[in-house]
Amino acid sequence: MTDSSVINSVTITKPDDWHVHLRDNPYLNSVITDTANRFARAIVMPNLQNPIITADLARSYRDRILKALPENLHGRFEPLMTLYLTNQTTSDDIIKSRKSGFIPAVKWYPAGATTNSDKGVTDINQCHTVLKTMEDVGMILLVHGEVTDPSIDVFDREAQFIEQFLSKTVQNFPDLKIVFEHITTEQAVSFVMNAGPNVAATITAHHMLLNRNALFQGGIRPHHYCLPVLKREKHRQALITAATSDSKKFFLGTDSAPHTKTSKEAACGCAGIYTAHGAIELYAEIFDKTDALDKLEAFASFNGPDFYSLPRNRETIVLTRKQQKVPSSMTFGDEVCIPFRADGYLEWTLI
Repeated sequence: MTDSSVINSVTITKPDDWHVHLRDNPYLNSVITDTANRFARAIVMPNLQNPIITADLARSYRDRILKALPENLHGRFEPLMTLYLTNQTTSDDIIKSRKSGFIPAVKWYPAGATTNSDKGVTDINQCHTVLKTMEDVGMILLVHGEVTDPSIDVFDREAQFIEQFLSKTVQNFPDLKIVFEHITTEQAVSFVMNAGPNVAATITAHHMLLNRNALFQGGIRPHHYCLPVLKREKHRQALITAATSDSKKFFLGTDSAPHTKTSKEAACGCAGIYTAHGAIELYAEIFDKTDALDKLEAFASFNGPDFYSLPRNRETIVLTRKQQKVPSSMTFGDEVCIPFRADGYLEWTLI
């Protein structure tokens, strides 16, 4: 007998991805379609090998993204660019970026915190003039929230970042809009909930689906290695509670981060999980398992644009409860990338 209470399809306003890595040529062409098929807009990370540190570089990168779009997606996907914050960033850089119309945010990478972050900020105090300019012109600060002190346990670096840096930044710049990106801990959830209306956070699907045991199931699992690293089960549950709550402070950011198979399966493997091939489907699975499918649209489609002061999308998408097989690998430039759940299944399918 069929359970009549089971929801087998859901229609929502087309979502946006407020944190994604699209890489650059030759890899860009391999991944752009997965994101553009599912999302109307995406905040594109600037941590290329040659980081996006000026508005002119952002414009050039944006042009390459638009050129890589399949013809059927022209005009249906908008890349929103970000500026890579350095100790040398100036207020003029911020003002020029703001005037561009396609750079709504600046990314703060603590130097050495993650992939291609070596040119990031070594001392946020050197950036106070720039942060004040951002506050004045309405530019959003995106934060990779981890300390880089090697003496701090890798599982504690997010919580330490809140205490050492983020709480002071919020205090010093109360009108600056801040997105605490890809949060992973109950401490981060609590901080965002208790902060003022100018502080929000993105949450990834993989941090809500996996805890740190996934790194060691039957051996080392390099394709489950990401930064911030997966955390304990209590933190995973805190993220799910936040995402499925009625709070408008939390929204979708996949942090989909493709790497070649060889760079992941190496003595010093790269951090990042590729989820763009099933991004919105994975979120649907999470919300479904929590009996919160009615909350998915707000999290995926409303909270982000509202925080960014952008219009909500008009188009809709339909998701149906139908398994789809994930390939064992996907083309990535001249190499391959191993997608999340390779050789497994997604429980929902985008129509």
